[in-house]
Amino acid sequence: MAQIDAGEILPNDHVQQMAAEGRVTQMHRGHQYADEGDTFEIDGTEFEVTDVTHRTLGDMTDEDAQREGSEDLAAYKERMKKVHGSFEWDDDSEVVRHRFAPVDE
Repeated sequence: MAQIDAGEILPNDHVQQMAAEGRVTQMHRGHQYADEGDTFEIDGTEFEVTDVTHRTLGDMTDEDAQREGSEDLAAYKERMKKVHGSFEWDDDSEVVRHRFAPVDE
C-alpha cells in the first residue's frame, strides 16, 4: 500500500476533476499503475484503489463506460478514438481496470 500521484491512474486534470465530483470511479489503462490499497489525493480528498483487475477491452460494458464518465460503451469507444488519435478498438487488447473510492474519514 502506497501513496501515489493521482496522475498515475487518472491521465489529466479534467478526468481528475470528474473523479473528485464522483463522476469517474474507475479507469482502464494499458498497464497496471496501482495496487489495491494504494491511495491518492485530489483537491484535499483522499481516494483508495479498491480493485485492480486485468481484463480485455472486450470485457468492458456500458456500466464500465459510465463509471469512466461516458454515456455508454459506444460513446466511450468514440472518446478513446478522439483522445488517442490512431486508436483502434480490439476486443482482445489487454487492459487493467483500476477502481477507486473516497476514503471515509
